[in-house]
Amino acid sequence: MAALNVSVVSADQEVWSGEAAMVVAKTVEGEIGILPGHEPMLAILAGGEVRVTLPGGEKITARAEDGFLSVQSNSVQVVASRAELS
Repeated sequence: MAALNVSVVSADQEVWSGEAAMVVAKTVEGEIGILPGHEPMLAILAGGEVRVTLPGGEKITARAEDGFLSVQSNSVQVVASRAELS
């Protein structure tokens, strides 16, 4: 099964990066789930959690504020002015 390459960064540091099976984030248009093979997109984040499910089922949660989410070719970039692991 294909995996997503995920990177969560804030203005001053990389918060987390690695492979994931799924990413769920809150955007200004609602919550969105990203799986491998997702169409390319760009969305504005609404402050809240970014939930990352790893290939083995473990979950990682980060809090992200004021930023965007980009998806392209099984790569997910979360760029926020502030972000930290929960």
